[in-house]
Amino acid sequence: MDAILMKIYEYYTGEDRDMLLHAYDYAKAAHENQKRASGEPYFIHPCAVAEILVELGLDAETIAGALLHDVIEDTPSTEEDIRREFGENVLSLVSGVTKLDKIVFKSEEEEEAENFRKIFIAMAKDIRVIIIKLADRLHNMRSLNYLSPERQQKMAKETLDIYAPIAGRLGISQVKCELEDLCLKYLDPAAFEYLVENIHQKLEERNRFVDFVVREINDILTESGIHGEVFGRPKHFYSIYKKMKSKNKTLDQIYDLTAVRVIVATVDECYEVLGKIHKTWKPVPGRIKDYIATPKPNLYQSLHTTVVTNFGQPFEIQIRTEEMHRTAEYGIAAHWKYKEQREQETSLDQRIAWVREMMDLQGGFRDSREFMDSVKEELYSTELLVFTPQSKVISLPVGATPVDFAYAIHSEVGNHCTGAKVNGKIVPLNSELELGDVVEIITSPTSKGPSRDWLKFIKSPSAKAKIKTFYKKETKEENIRLGRSMLEEGAKRKGYVLSEILTAESFKKVSEKLAFDTQEEMFAAVGYGAVSVNQVLFKLIDYFRKEVPQPIEVRPFKEKHDGSAVTVKGMTGLLVSFAGCCSPVPGDDIVGFVTRGRGLVIHRRDCPNLRNADPERLQPAEWTDKSAQSRFKVAIVVYAEEQGAALSAISQSITEMKLSISSINGRYDKNGDAIVELTVSLPSKQDVETLLGKIRANPRILDVHRMSN
Repeated sequence: MDAILMKIYEYYTGEDRDMLLHAYDYAKAAHENQKRASGEPYFIHPCAVAEILVELGLDAETIAGALLHDVIEDTPSTEEDIRREFGENVLSLVSGVTKLDKIVFKSEEEEEAENFRKIFIAMAKDIRVIIIKLADRLHNMRSLNYLSPERQQKMAKETLDIYAPIAGRLGISQVKCELEDLCLKYLDPAAFEYLVENIHQKLEERNRFVDFVVREINDILTESGIHGEVFGRPKHFYSIYKKMKSKNKTLDQIYDLTAVRVIVATVDECYEVLGKIHKTWKPVPGRIKDYIATPKPNLYQSLHTTVVTNFGQPFEIQIRTEEMHRTAEYGIAAHWKYKEQREQETSLDQRIAWVREMMDLQGGFRDSREFMDSVKEELYSTELLVFTPQSKVISLPVGATPVDFAYAIHSEVGNHCTGAKVNGKIVPLNSELELGDVVEIITSPTSKGPSRDWLKFIKSPSAKAKIKTFYKKETKEENIRLGRSMLEEGAKRKGYVLSEILTAESFKKVSEKLAFDTQEEMFAAVGYGAVSVNQVLFKLIDYFRKEVPQPIEVRPFKEKHDGSAVTVKGMTGLLVSFAGCCSPVPGDDIVGFVTRGRGLVIHRRDCPNLRNADPERLQPAEWTDKSAQSRFKVAIVVYAEEQGAALSAISQSITEMKLSISSINGRYDKNGDAIVELTVSLPSKQDVETLLGKIRANPRILDVHRMSN
């Protein structure tokens, strides 16, 4: 904790230093007496996150946000407290990270996709939010050994799938490489230990070879009158692991375990040094890459070449300027670290243009899952570099077509595209482009727009979204009308009137989740299919039920009962169903609720949803002898130290009683306890109590009870 104070005094002055010292004291007091899983004071964590960001060179507001990033979530402090003490900008960062901290990537695809979309919304609003989150994740990964093996695997996979690629796309290689190595440690511990042990054994031999190469290159610089720095950099374990896997090689067959970097003053000197090195050692064909002329999407620039020494051993050399080196190491963070010496504000915009473009185009995706798949494709895609006739470099996914190229130039170029030339020859629009192709797009002002058939062969996620957006705008009025009608009909089926549940406040809640600016935009999205009716209605109804006292929301089970299992005083000929919110079974004290248009719904008399019910719509009900011939679904929730314990207890009990599970879902709460919800079919209340008793008997179970939603 003292380390961050020393860095605050070293790197910040004046009002910035005062704010950071205040943030330090405030966070320290707020987290007093809180402990981490390791048993250490919790305040160690925000200090470590802030220290990572100081090393990356972030501004004072970001460091303050890092120190305070858990106070709203884990302490009595409120957003108003943070706004009063530190201002709106710091509050925006803290609340942004707090929302990301609430994200739990469940196995359900739609939930995971929706959470993924929230990350990109946060990035688009203020890129510093995700930078804080990356530092937060890095420190958590560093201390992952204190968690259970199941939690370690889950967190490592999530980090490797989501956070490491984002760090790479933002160009923050320091964070990306360490995250990947830590993930490998927990996802494939045997491979990690093998690499650590065997690479360390060869360390002295490799260092002697690297020292030889460094001396030779320094001699080349001296003879050429070029001032520069030359040093060796060991490749991180995960990159070696990937190469061994993808190329099916052993460690002994991987020669470039260390890359040599050459840092010079100018671009001209980069190319001059490259030529001198190729004159000294023979380059390996196909291993020369010019990322200076054609930067990577994250603006990484460098010359890469692999050469073979006189001893026959190949090794990689990277040549770049000091400015390129800063960009390679710090990525987007270099905007703040070296702001006084370099780059205009537009450079920052350029670095996150892809984030904002994806968010601008999110309406063109059918749902959150399609959005997530498209962004992941953007993050993981292997790049294909092609050229405009004016020699501008365009980066596209491998397998891209002239249509992808047209939309990469501009939406209007794509919308009015009628043909294409590749290397001076007219080609079909579905032709696959190759590295180095020169592409010219033929357009026509009379074009009626893109063809839907293009969606079948284009590769670029942004091109797909732009085409879908075009058609969405073309039929906007129809989509608004259709979407409104679909929502009205859907609300009616659920027993609500759309005009009653769609208020200014409820729409505000929906817009926070689904990013709509107006109700018309929401209607159009439903009509177009970008979001489903249920996605909107569930949020509207949930808010309506919380804010306006409602008798119940009925959720009958899918299987049908003819009603012979119960009798209802004074009621005959009604459709009878059993409420999913309280799962009544024979033996429970029950009551019937008369719904509008959906017959009679049987609830447990103690169901929380009946507290505000109209007494006139409640009817006495009793179980009949025929109820013993049926089975009824019961929802149960189990709390345990870890999911493995919960699943073991559930499995053993279900097997002993010869029951079947209809559904099961697990998650973790903020304290790290496992929560498993399951639905089983049982004939009576006595069987429910027997099942609960069997599960509860397991010493690792914290609690188990029936659910009432």
